[in-house]
Amino acid sequence: MTWNWRAIRAVIRKDLRQVLENKAVWLPMVLVPAIIQVILPMVIVLLPTFVDPSELDLEEMDSLLQVMPAGPRGMLEGLSGAQTWIHFGANYMFAPMFLIVPLMVSSILAADSIVGERERKTLEGLLYTPITDTELFAAKVLTAFLPALVISVTSFVLYGIVVNASGYAVMRRLFFPTPTWWPLVFWLGPGISLVGLGVTVLISSRVKTFMQAQQLSGMLVLPIVFLMIGQVTGLFFLSVELLLVVGLLVWLIGLWLIWIGARTFSRGELIARL
Repeated sequence: MTWNWRAIRAVIRKDLRQVLENKAVWLPMVLVPAIIQVILPMVIVLLPTFVDPSELDLEEMDSLLQVMPAGPRGMLEGLSGAQTWIHFGANYMFAPMFLIVPLMVSSILAADSIVGERERKTLEGLLYTPITDTELFAAKVLTAFLPALVISVTSFVLYGIVVNASGYAVMRRLFFPTPTWWPLVFWLGPGISLVGLGVTVLISSRVKTFMQAQQLSGMLVLPIVFLMIGQVTGLFFLSVELLLVVGLLVWLIGLWLIWIGARTFSRGELIARL
């Protein structure tokens, strides 16, 4: 089967233009990464510069260090209290929070890809364009997945610049990223994005408004919250091995959801729901 990539690219370009024209869609994709990857990390990393190290809650951090795996704990040996705070905060505390970015971006774009068309009264015209259901579905998936990858990698680069620059005065060296960030960003992150858009595409083909799709897909953040709590409390730590295994599971789930979406995606059904 030969796909009509010209038509697919045309749909992707049209969808992205509509995203740029809709502040309710693109504004969260700018503000949330800015808060999570720039503002909050800068505050945490700069805190020892403005607060006496004795006032930092290092006793609780010491208890966390005792249950850390030998590899990550070895990176903290010989560091002062302020340096430990910065290294732990930048490399471990914010790691699960990074996953919110690809999940949020893919979910927003996937929700807008179908239900947004319905709200703008443009879906019926799109459904009659000379493109197959499979090609149209692929265009909608790529419209959400590719920007999520770009924004995630960009956020990762900005985060690295911010934490290294903010913490350099105390650390006296570049200390980010640690090895766990590479599979987090380039393996688990895209998998999370795929799951998010897979679920949201299924939801958005069945609800009537963009806000309904967003609210339902917002439930996907709960597993990430669990990862954040587990990492901060010492319940577990995201190692390279764990990230590779979890990432594989997430990718399998994501591909399964996309397969279901492709099989159930029908222009006739969408027209009936207009």
